[in-house]
Amino acid sequence: MTSQALDDLKIAARNAWLFTLPLIEIASTRQRGQAVGSQMNVFGHMRKLADHRARAVTTPNNDTFYSTAQVDLGAGPVTITLPPTGDRYLSLQLMDAYTNSFAILGTRTTGADGGTFTLVGPQDAAEGHNLIRSPTRHVWALARILVAGPHDEAEAKLIQQAISMQGPDAPTPGPFAGRGANWRDYFQSAADLLALNPPPVTDRAVLATLAPLGLDAFDPDRFSTDEVAAIEAGMAEARTLARRGGLSGLGFTEGWSYPPGRLGDFGQDYRFRASVALSGLAALPPVEAMYMRAEGPLPRALFDGLTNWQLHFAKGEDLPVDSFWSLSLYEATDDGQFYFTDNPLNRYAIGDRTPGLVRNADGSLDIWIGHASPGADRESNWLPAPEGPFALFMRAYLPKPELLDGGYRLPRVIQLAD
Repeated sequence: MTSQALDDLKIAARNAWLFTLPLIEIASTRQRGQAVGSQMNVFGHMRKLADHRARAVTTPNNDTFYSTAQVDLGAGPVTITLPPTGDRYLSLQLMDAYTNSFAILGTRTTGADGGTFTLVGPQDAAEGHNLIRSPTRHVWALARILVAGPHDEAEAKLIQQAISMQGPDAPTPGPFAGRGANWRDYFQSAADLLALNPPPVTDRAVLATLAPLGLDAFDPDRFSTDEVAAIEAGMAEARTLARRGGLSGLGFTEGWSYPPGRLGDFGQDYRFRASVALSGLAALPPVEAMYMRAEGPLPRALFDGLTNWQLHFAKGEDLPVDSFWSLSLYEATDDGQFYFTDNPLNRYAIGDRTPGLVRNADGSLDIWIGHASPGADRESNWLPAPEGPFALFMRAYLPKPELLDGGYRLPRVIQLAD
């Protein structure tokens, strides 16, 4: 094989790994659910707020109950029922096999009255009211139900329990390899997932660059030693690109990164899509929720937990939202994922609904961040950190126009003197 052909194969492997990572990540999530008894086309309800033990999905929130269903439309449509929610925030995110949010039901879009909706596959003939067509056979349905605090959990569970799905029985596909698999297993699984969920015609250009891998009829035994080396080099390059992108790799403006409009519906930005699948799987589009990350001074924009930090909101300068905001703290893994960290307060996020939050006499608000307690008089506003590096993410649900269009900017997180 010529050096040019080897370069083309390396590029194909790089592009294919990035293109198919969302398929792999959803498949891995589906398999983790299956391991604890989840079934296809059935909602499973997570009846506890996520804490430091929640390791199934990166960057979980500590504000909502999750309900989740992995859907297979190959045997026919499924029916989804949402209950009335009053003034409680609820969203049901419907993601295709490539992690694009093709529909969101709930507070912002379908209102507080609930309803029954029919989800159909890309080739199904269907008509009627409240019809939603998926671009792919497999769908991930993820609901978020706001919990105002421990006192509100019982009421929130009643809403959660009323979320339901009715559809045909379907076997769980797979098993499939994970993102850390060797080239042979990874691309075999990627090829199988592509066959189950063909990409849209608008992906033809990038798919042409994958041709040297032959994913449409994958045969790993046909590659020589030099060709395998090129494939592995392409995969290594892709992994590096994915770790440097996503919600963790956006540029910072005045100390914070702000999500681009394409988050959650990625179009042809395959690298960004892969990076979000790695570091922020199932992120909502900005119109539903904005995810902002604070810029720390350490590599990868992390903060040092042994240093004390402050986030100060002047009077009247809290985030402009129609629902709620929440600041979450995560420890960072070496492969670019984020999880809550154990702490003495069992507090993983702090926001406008935090019980006991104390404002200053002038109406301003201080949040104290660090491993060491800021003192008994400040612990009501303390977000505990690990001894090591950590990341800060701000969530703003149902952001107002001034937050969406950049008219509002978050204040910097500042380092306190020792």
